[in-house]
Amino acid sequence: MNKNELVSAVAEQAGLEKGKAQSAVDAVFAAITGELKKGGDVRLVGFGNFSVSKRAASTGRNPQTGAEVQIPARTVPKFSAGKGLKDAVN
Repeated sequence: MNKNELVSAVAEQAGLEKGKAQSAVDAVFAAITGELKKGGDVRLVGFGNFSVSKRAASTGRNPQTGAEVQIPARTVPKFSAGKGLKDAVN
């Protein structure tokens, strides 16, 4: 499912026009992104948790040449599924 299909599904299930559903989906993504940018986390009980994780700098290898490459430290988003989502999938 891509974003357009998600918007269509939200519009159908919520009984909204597609334009309003698009705005709602965009607002949810913006709110989650904004909170993660601030270093916070988003907990949706029964669905899952969005959080930020820090990766330390490391050394990798270029697969073509075998040369060592320095990989800088990064902050990355992380999602862990909640019990409700896991149960629904299984």
